[in-house]
Amino acid sequence: MTAPASTPFAFDTEFDAAGAVVQASAWRPTRRAFTPDEVNVLLAEARQQARDEALAESESLQARALSAIGDALAAAAPSLAQVARAHREQSAELALAAARVVAAAALDRFPAGPLQAALEALGQEIDSSPRLVIRTGDLDDANRARIEQLCADAGFSGVVAFREGADLPPAAFQLEWADGRAAFEPEAAFARMREALASALAAEAGHAESITPAASMEGRP
Repeated sequence: MTAPASTPFAFDTEFDAAGAVVQASAWRPTRRAFTPDEVNVLLAEARQQARDEALAESESLQARALSAIGDALAAAAPSLAQVARAHREQSAELALAAARVVAAAALDRFPAGPLQAALEALGQEIDSSPRLVIRTGDLDDANRARIEQLCADAGFSGVVAFREGADLPPAAFQLEWADGRAAFEPEAAFARMREALASALAAEAGHAESITPAASMEGRP
């Protein structure tokens, strides 16, 4: 039967020939008792260490939670951008449809309104021209007299010649004078508005460059 290994006793205090201690032993007995003040200090140190460890763990959990939130937001950003873009497009389409309904009702009630606005805007352009040709759809005598009066109010003193255009829809017109022309057609105007709106939305999303919509009335050639 093998005896258990044992550590031999080592007396490491060194004395000289006279009996004086040259090197004291490194062995120290294990302390078995503490004073109340020492106990309080040890407890305070233990509490502080536990508190520091708890705070470090809390900060680590918070950092991981913030990282997870950031990852979730980054993953959801493309979807949110797509939803926002779709909302803008649908809102713009609804606004355009509503404007078209309102404009159609206004043009049905006041078909000469765009022509009146054009004559007022072109007053300085046509005032020195000897002749102004107005091509519209069917006009009665009352509307012709009103247009002639509008031309006079705009400063035009030349001859106003009316031409009927069977292919022109209601409220559309064409103006021709000595050195210029202007035209308006509701459907074409709405088509340009839709094109400009689509271009603006695409430019906002970064997919295309914005284009400048053509004016609803053409000026000098």
